[in-house]
Amino acid sequence: MNRTPRWRSLALAVGVATSVGCAASPPPGRVYVVDRPPPTRVEVIPVRPGHAYVWVPGYWTRAPRGYTWVPGRYVVPPARHRTWVNGSWHHDRRGWYYVEGHWR
Repeated sequence: MNRTPRWRSLALAVGVATSVGCAASPPPGRVYVVDRPPPTRVEVIPVRPGHAYVWVPGYWTRAPRGYTWVPGRYVVPPARHRTWVNGSWHHDRRGWYYVEGHWR
C-alpha cells in the first residue's frame, strides 16, 4: 500500500491550518489597544551623570485608565558600543501596539 498521497494530504492540511491560524491571531506578545497614544512629550534632558551613560527617551504606556507617561532616563549600556533603539507605537488593522525599545 502506497502511503505517500496520505502524508502529502496531511502535510497540506496542517500547513493550511497553521497559516490560517497565524493570520487570525496577533503575533505573540503583541497587545493591541483601540485608542491612539498621545503625542510624544518634549523632555528636558538633564546633564549626563557620566561618560558611559546613554539617554533613553520617555514613552507612553497603556494603563487601565488611559495612557501613562514613563519619563526618560539615563542608563549604562549592557556592553560597549551598543546603541539604543527607541520604542514606538504602530498601527495596523487590529489597532495600536507598542514595540519596546532595545539595544542594538
